[in-house]
Amino acid sequence: MHEQIKIDTEYITLGQCVKLINFLDSGGMVKAYLQDVGAVVNGEREHRRGRKLYPEDVLEIDEIGSFVIFKEE
Repeated sequence: MHEQIKIDTEYITLGQCVKLINFLDSGGMVKAYLQDVGAVVNGEREHRRGRKLYPEDVLEIDEIGSFVIFKEE
């Protein structure tokens, strides 16, 4: 089961989303984590923190969990 991440904009960047999940303390840590480990977006490994995530995209972070982006209408 995916946890839901609610956005109120058209999209959210991967870096913003990882910071929103709140498992890393700072933006610098998010940047380093994504460069070194990355995350899986819709089944593909991604290292760009500027990657845009849209509603219904699925984000998986190793050992943390999986999340689905949704926009509240």
